[in-house]
Amino acid sequence: MAASTSHRIRVVLHFTETTQPGELAGLVRSLNGKVDALAATGLDHHEVTLAVQELKGAGIPTFSLLSDFAQGVRESYVGLNNLKVGRAVGWLMAKLASKKGKVGIFVGGSRFHGHELRETGFRSSLREYAPHLELLNPQVNMENRQYTYEATVQMLEDHEDLAGIYCAGGGMEGAIAAARELRKPGDVVLIVNELTEESRMALQDGTVSIVVGTPLRHMCEDLRTMMIAAAERGMSPTPGQHFLPSEIWTPESL
Repeated sequence: MAASTSHRIRVVLHFTETTQPGELAGLVRSLNGKVDALAATGLDHHEVTLAVQELKGAGIPTFSLLSDFAQGVRESYVGLNNLKVGRAVGWLMAKLASKKGKVGIFVGGSRFHGHELRETGFRSSLREYAPHLELLNPQVNMENRQYTYEATVQMLEDHEDLAGIYCAGGGMEGAIAAARELRKPGDVVLIVNELTEESRMALQDGTVSIVVGTPLRHMCEDLRTMMIAAAERGMSPTPGQHFLPSEIWTPESL
């Protein structure tokens, strides 16, 4: 927001302690009358939708970030086209995991709309491009690195023919650690979400094959413009979607 020169903007940040929808709904309600516009990421749940509806009734637009929620009520979704991301990852997995075997997928939670779309796209793409790969049942990791580590270890021990793993949300640090301990670099195609210092190092040492990233600066700039417009001109009669281009990072693109 520091890049804005046309408006004086004060950003108020709040963090939830859990992924429980009631906590997010309560936080949304607590901001009624205190902000001009709201942006958040969280679960898609009827409690959250009702809270967003209350803010909308008070003239406060809400934007869902990264993972959509309160469709039909929120002002707009801002993030990647998650169905397309899942299909792209499935295509990449089909090309990189050439041997016959099984593939695992981690999602953050059963009500993360973005993760559900990525899983759907991933499953559809594998069905089309990778008949030699068998997708295991999705594992919900609550985006927790320790649980992801333990689940990845179990997955690797249970399936000697494991060809790949896709972390559709957070918790990738656990999968990276387990893959480093139990497999040689490149033995398992590991595709993770977002370029961080840890995923960058894992790309460089061969533990991770692909990182799918969100252009965060681009997202923040577009979000700022959209929030100002909604606050000044009023909300749109038709809730929308604002898709950003995804980033694909390989060891050779660093």
